[in-house]
Formats: sequence, structure tokens, C-alpha cells
Amino acid sequence: MGRMSHHANVFSPPGTPLSQRTVGELVAERPNRSRVFQAFGMDFCCQGGRALQAACEGKGVPVETVIEQLEAELADKTATGPNPADLPAGELCQYIVTTHHGFLRREFPRLHAMAERVAHVHGGHTPPLVEVFEVFQGLETELASHMMKEEQILFPAIVQLSQGNHAVMPLDGPITCMLHEHNDAEDNLARLRELTHGFQPPAEACNTYRALFSGLADLEDDLHRHIHLENAVLFPTAQAMAAGTQTA
Repeated sequence: MGRMSHHANVFSPPGTPLSQRTVGELVAERPNRSRVFQAFGMDFCCQGGRALQAACEGKGVPVETVIEQLEAELADKTATGPNPADLPAGELCQYIVTTHHGFLRREFPRLHAMAERVAHVHGGHTPPLVEVFEVFQGLETELASHMMKEEQILFPAIVQLSQGNHAVMPLDGPITCMLHEHNDAEDNLARLRELTHGFQPPAEACNTYRALFSGLADLEDDLHRHIHLENAVLFPTAQAMAAGTQTA
């Protein structure tokens, strides 16, 4: 496993074109940019001292394409849309699968790789980072099973109800199970926040370390919104429909 660079990022003078700024400083400035570089297979940590133009040439990727993705990442962070809580139950199921389950399936592989690497490289002198990886692995495994149960069993039953059909099974048991699993996920998130001091990396942290903590903070934010939609909106609506007191 490669050695991480611990050199501080040197920031370019104001007004420096994006293509001439280093990959390392771009990620240090906004850790979520790590997703863009990872998507192109570009090293933002050990080789973070290269200018974006040179890094793109090394990968045979047009610099304009990467800059476009970096700008899209910034726009995505600030974009707002309609409130998903206003969707009918059947559409809300699809929204949760597409938006929140999709987010988890995209994020888990990259966060797993970074958590494992940070634990390996830094865990010897910072033992909590080893537990970060262990807690993350548990969360990842539990949520993979959780999403499968929702997508294959519970959500199809809710969609049936939303279409005016009778429930194909009692919903109280599966919903109670999902609520318990949500509580377990929240406990794991709280432990990750505790171990990482609120997802704040130390000043000397390398870019992979920083990107991991930033990604875990985003994971927490998305999971909180995800769990809220199910606990406070979808599940009560489905139970009301099953009881014949509400239609989607």
C-alpha cells in the first residue's frame, strides 16, 4: 500500500486559472472534489502536487471535462428542489431508492477504500481511525441488507397499496424491523462522529484523510434525511393506507 504524503498543500495566488492549480489544493479547498478525481482515477493525495492540467494529461483526460465536473459538483451542492415529503407514497419509495439508496451504493465503495487506507497508514499512532473503519464496515454491511429488504419486500408492498390494491402482507412487522435498523444506523453514525471529533481532521491530515472525514459527514447528512423521510413520512402514510384511513 502506497505511502501517503504529509506535505502541506501550497495554495496558488488568487486568480490562478483552475487548470494551473494543483489537484491537492483543489481537494483541500473543497474535499468533496475528491469524488471527481476518484471518478477519473486521479491521485489527489500522494501526487496532489501536480497541476490539474498535468494530472489530466497524465490520465489522457481533457482538462475541460474535469473542470466541467468540478463546476457541476459545486452546483450540485447548492441546488435545491421540490420537497420529497410531498410525493405520494409510491413515488416516495422510488425517490428514496433512486436518491438515497443510490447515494449509499455510490459512496460506500469509495469511503470503504479510504477508511481502510487511512486506518492502515495512520491507525498505528491514531487508534480511533482503526475503529472508524470497523464501525464503517458494520454500517455498510447492515445498510446493504436493510436496502435489499426495503427494495424487495416492503417498498413493493407500499407501492401496491398506493395503487389502491390490498396489502400483500401486514406492514407493522417489517416497518418495526426497519425502525430498529434505523436506530442501529443512527448509533453507528453517532459513534463515527464521536471518533472523528465531529468529522474534523487534524491540521496535518493528508488529503485522503480529509476526503474521508468530509465523505463521512456527507454520509451522516444524507442518512439523516433518508431516515427522516421513512420514519416520519413514508411509514406512517403506508400504515394509514393499510388501515384504510388514507389513500395515496
